Amino acid sequence: MKLGVCQHLLAGVSVIALAAGPAIAQDQDEGTTSRGSVQRVMDVIRVTATKRPDAEDVQDVPVAVTAFNSDTLDALNVRDLESLSFSAPNVSLDDIGTARGTANFSIRGLGVNSSIPSIDPTVGVFIDGVYIGVNNGLVFDMFDLDSIEILRGPQGLLFGRNTTGGAVLINTGSPTDEFTAAARIATDGPIDDGRGGWNTTVQGYVSGPIVEDVLNGRLALYANNDDGYFTNLATGENHGAAEMNILRGSLEWMPSDRVTFLGRVELSEGDGDGPAGQNRGVYERDTFDFAIDEPGHYEFEGVLASLRTDIDVDFGNGQITNILGYRSYESENGVGDIDALPLFLFHSIAELSQEQISNELRYAGTFGAIDLTTGLYYFNQDLSYTEIRDLPPVSPLTLYGGGRQDHTVYGVFAQVDYNFTENFVGTFGLRYSSEEKDAEITYIRPRPECSVVDGTCPSTGTNPFVPGENNGFEDGDEWSNVTPRVGFQYFFADNTNVFGNYTRGFRSGGYNFRVTAPAAFEDFVASTGSFSFDEEAVDSYELGFRHQTDDGRGQISLGVYMTQVEDMQREVNASSATSGVVQTILNTADATIRGLEAEGRWALTDTLLLTANVGLMDAEYDSVIYNISSDPGGVIDDEDLALALPRVPETTYGFGILHDLDLGEGGQVTTRVNFQHRDEIAYTDNNFGWIQEADMLSADITWNTPVEGLSVSIYGQNLLDEVQAGNDTQLPFGGSLAPAVPGGQNLSTGVNVPFGEHPAVGSFAPLKKGRTIGFELTIRR
Repeated sequence: MKLGVCQHLLAGVSVIALAAGPAIAQDQDEGTTSRGSVQRVMDVIRVTATKRPDAEDVQDVPVAVTAFNSDTLDALNVRDLESLSFSAPNVSLDDIGTARGTANFSIRGLGVNSSIPSIDPTVGVFIDGVYIGVNNGLVFDMFDLDSIEILRGPQGLLFGRNTTGGAVLINTGSPTDEFTAAARIATDGPIDDGRGGWNTTVQGYVSGPIVEDVLNGRLALYANNDDGYFTNLATGENHGAAEMNILRGSLEWMPSDRVTFLGRVELSEGDGDGPAGQNRGVYERDTFDFAIDEPGHYEFEGVLASLRTDIDVDFGNGQITNILGYRSYESENGVGDIDALPLFLFHSIAELSQEQISNELRYAGTFGAIDLTTGLYYFNQDLSYTEIRDLPPVSPLTLYGGGRQDHTVYGVFAQVDYNFTENFVGTFGLRYSSEEKDAEITYIRPRPECSVVDGTCPSTGTNPFVPGENNGFEDGDEWSNVTPRVGFQYFFADNTNVFGNYTRGFRSGGYNFRVTAPAAFEDFVASTGSFSFDEEAVDSYELGFRHQTDDGRGQISLGVYMTQVEDMQREVNASSATSGVVQTILNTADATIRGLEAEGRWALTDTLLLTANVGLMDAEYDSVIYNISSDPGGVIDDEDLALALPRVPETTYGFGILHDLDLGEGGQVTTRVNFQHRDEIAYTDNNFGWIQEADMLSADITWNTPVEGLSVSIYGQNLLDEVQAGNDTQLPFGGSLAPAVPGGQNLSTGVNVPFGEHPAVGSFAPLKKGRTIGFELTIRR
């Protein structure tokens, strides 16, 4: 499936959409006008977070959730998942930057800070009800979506996997029983001097009945061609080029009034440049300057399929739902320039193979005052990962290694919502989970050429290039736990309620695929008696309040919470003179995170809407059991306790304005402006790596033309040109090499300090795009 093929198919969609235009227009009543963006945003948003048979009004569910339906996503011109980081409080949906499309999500201060595929996500991503087992291949542009729900706090009870931070539910477009079609083309790029080229996206879908009242179908296509936003100062060429294609088909079969089958298949492929790594030992962190000798390369192929079966039953006037899911994902990150310098010092290659299958069977019904949801869950994932490192200053030999893992999960769950009165509901839930992981690890060390993915890397025996050193190890472990949930909800009126929840979540233990210091690792194994790191447990307490005005113009949601983390899993990053970077996965500490969240909207008129949100977090370590401050003597003391928890901004806040202007026979103009602030955050546990604060401003103007379904937009993202990075990892290469770097200067300080403006030596910080301006044309029928 090549880009040109998708574009030709999309052109066909556009022709279908245009051809259908006159007939559809004739069906509309004369004098009717299209609903404005403000009216669409004010519509009721229904969510699936409670797993009830019918989606519920987001204002009525007793969970902390920010939700966007298709109308809202369209009205707010949301173009990618990462941009929703700046639409919800205490939420960060970042791309890590090292491997394109790899999620680095964090909610309420719980996230991961590496691309190691063997660590379970703190934030679970569910696509059409299917849990995605690894973070890779998740952060790309959004297209043809029904809704996105961002759930804050542990979500282990009703969802397929335990998640300690939260969950992101992505529901793609479903087949419709009436004909609809749309096509969209957008192009955007930099307007600032010294930047790269333009990014063009073409997408579309066709949906409608195949056999009336029996079979509906939908076909969606997406093609993206990015010329590369950045300019590599070492070569003067564009950097960040990428291509991606997605083909998604779905069929809905209704053999009877009580049974529905919904099948979906998505095929995706992509390739492009490696990361735009900035070394902050030679360039200031508030610039987009970088220079590398190796542009790198990545490519991937993915298949995602699901079959959902819904059966209405008389028992409890309920519904039985079964969701069978399958995913395979293959990627190779060709040579990536990790030293972030125009010299061959530290280059890396990674290849990943993932295949998973899952099945969730659940029942939801009502028995008098009881609403019951119960079910069974199964998940199995085969994962293999190869990492290759070349570090000529350190070793003339290439480092090979990685890991394989078979991961199986079984779960059984039940939740009862008991209506004590018409206004007061109590929630009682319990989940039992059992997880097993069998791993074969090959240390990433100088050794003969091999590939874990191809099965040629040894995990037993000794390394022929390093006498007496083990090749790796083979081991298995299992974890089982019980997840309780107790909550309540009280309705003061139909439009005002308060709720509270206590829940416990777990993140299972596991194995590190990226062991680069075998001696230190085996010393740690000897002291703990285990090759695996242990599970992380989270106790979460929250209170929430929601209110909607009688006329529906105003909504507000408030929440306070406390999260207690036990045996926190961390990927401890440190610069290494022998392997470039050492990343060790450990249970490092116990911690407490307290926070407040508020979000709301108010329609001042039928054509003017204001939105706002704020999030506050206060996080501290209660106890530390590992030297996270990187003390040379390994001492654990108050210096460790005083460090900031990674990925925890103290404050996030934002506001937006949405306005519709009726031009009569000339159509309608919609203007949107949105601003969001996020405080600086620590990235590494020792706080040597950190991400600066961001003030993100976006805006767009859309003209809904007099031609039915045709709209034209001009938009801007990151209009204040804020510099952001996917991570900030310390390196042993940097400032002293500034004379070999175009425009570089020696910024190295020789001493690392928490939140230091410059590193001791150098750092790897993959840049995100700065200011962009774009144009978009949309046809809907």
